[in-house]
Amino acid sequence: MKENDHTTPDVTSCSGTASWLYNDIVKDHFFNPRNILIDDASHESDGVGVVGSPACGDMMVVWITVDESTKTIIDCKWRTFGCASAIASTSMMSLMVTENGGMTLHEAKHLTPEAILERLGGLPDRKYHCSVLGHHALREAVLDFEKNLSQETV
Repeated sequence: MKENDHTTPDVTSCSGTASWLYNDIVKDHFFNPRNILIDDASHESDGVGVVGSPACGDMMVVWITVDESTKTIIDCKWRTFGCASAIASTSMMSLMVTENGGMTLHEAKHLTPEAILERLGGLPDRKYHCSVLGHHALREAVLDFEKNLSQETV
């Protein structure tokens, strides 16, 4: 298959009936994930979010580091056990929250799966649920940071 041949499916079901295409952005983030955390044993973060979907088996963990003076996310690491769509979505999400000096905590809590999908250039309809996990894990990490911060001030 040619690199830009968008007529041949990337994935075909075992029965051969269902198939879909991954675009070049999704493939790039799957094969070259950004901000993935390889060794979490020594990683320090300000907030951690863990989510999973028993329906599809995808699980992810997101670690964030926050600049407390600006309330922006300056680092976002992650680990995902799941399909290409889940990995690509989490990779893209990690870029989105750290680019241009970092997203504010408020912006990060309101990041939508649609925004991630738009930056990815779309996913097959049946893979939409994979983009939802990344923003849920991010929101959990932000809430964890806020909980930890409020406990420090008590």
